[in-house]
Amino acid sequence: MKILLIEDEPAMLDNMVKSLTGEKYVVETATTFRAAMDKIHVYDYDCILLDISLPDGNGLVLLEELKALDAAQSVIIVSARDSVDDRVAGLNLGADDYLPKPFHMAELHARVKSVLRRRKFEGSRIIEINNLRVDPEERAVHVNDQLLLLSRKEYDILLYFISNRNRLVSKTALGEHVWGDQIDEVDSFDFIYSQIKNLRKKLKEHGAQLEIQAIYGIGYKLLLA
Repeated sequence: MKILLIEDEPAMLDNMVKSLTGEKYVVETATTFRAAMDKIHVYDYDCILLDISLPDGNGLVLLEELKALDAAQSVIIVSARDSVDDRVAGLNLGADDYLPKPFHMAELHARVKSVLRRRKFEGSRIIEINNLRVDPEERAVHVNDQLLLLSRKEYDILLYFISNRNRLVSKTALGEHVWGDQIDEVDSFDFIYSQIKNLRKKLKEHGAQLEIQAIYGIGYKLLLA
């Protein structure tokens, strides 16, 4: 899962990045209103953690822009401004949650998991597709009740396909989501092909009733058997 953290306080930013990456999220950051605006126009995220008090703009304007873009990502406002007016304004503009500072990282993780379940997996803690079962919180995958051992990136790729099961996924979108915006610096997608090849092989060997189908020249799509 890919998170955009919009926060201008260096110590808070560093603590949140370390904590979230420790939970195996792909985390990108923006410390200014302008940098955040640029990112939401270029990249897709599963969840945005938004400080509304930014040095060069109001984070609530970013919420308005996300609404105009019809963006599907979850938004949690993380702010020292704990007024009722700010909460109401943020929620009315489409924020999924509001977490006042200071907070414990355990609460942040719980809030993120909760909004991701609601947005991506219809509120379910366990995802079941035919004979495959995924527990996102434990990062565990079972096929016919047998544990399927996946590398971190293989798991991230599978979860991305599951959360976009009705969509055609381009190689670029997949790379940006699983590897972050550093994907822009690579010369080829060979490492993505390798990860998908290994994942498809493991799914087939374990008899998973789904398939990642390559669409020549475009990308991939998850098909159910």
